Amino acid sequence: MSLRDLIDTERLPQHIAVIMDGNGRWANSQGKHRIFGHQHGVQAVRNTTEACAELGIKHLTLYTFSTENWSRPQQEVNALMELLVATIKAETDTLMKNKIKLVAFGELSMLPAACRQQLQETIDTTKDNDRLQLNLALSYSSRWELVKSVQSIAADVKSGALSIEDITEALISQRLITADIPDPELLIRTSGEKRISNFLLWQLAYTELYFTETFWPDFEKDDLYQAIIDYQGRERRFGKTSDQIRIS
Repeated sequence: MSLRDLIDTERLPQHIAVIMDGNGRWANSQGKHRIFGHQHGVQAVRNTTEACAELGIKHLTLYTFSTENWSRPQQEVNALMELLVATIKAETDTLMKNKIKLVAFGELSMLPAACRQQLQETIDTTKDNDRLQLNLALSYSSRWELVKSVQSIAADVKSGALSIEDITEALISQRLITADIPDPELLIRTSGEKRISNFLLWQLAYTELYFTETFWPDFEKDDLYQAIIDYQGRERRFGKTSDQIRIS
């Protein structure tokens, strides 16, 4: 019996988020430059996206490039941007074939013009696809997102469009750039690191966290299946007791 056969397809997470970590260390372990690891990480993106689409998962969010990543050596940043453009262009036909919609969020204005253009072209081309929504968190940080949300709400309070009493959890969620998608039920982080790294801090409040020692370039479909099996073995209580969950 394969790992996929062990998955309960009636209890799938509808949104999986992934912190794709370990490209550089994977390359260094082979005596290669860090960009070699990023290049090989593209296959892991294909594997994970394809597996999610096959299973029927509706949302996959990949932490592709953080705002903190801009501080990396310029040569690596340039190579990453070139790789991003080439990959998005090369994968557009595959996204269309598999009915996958591409979405990107973050401080996209910081991306090079060529990157923004190719990204927007593929977003426009795939906008009507409905099998899986692939979200790329690009030039993104959760604290930046939260600040933008607070500024938006504060401006409406100042103008009189909102009162202090109108500010609720639901309102804050509506002002986030992920307002149109459900919060992740499962977060996967590769490479053995056990932290969230400024990623979807509000949205991950009740997300199940799964950490694996596997470096991202080595992440295959079976690794995703194992994460989902682990998720399905957990009891999600949301503050309630086990007895309450069983009764409901």
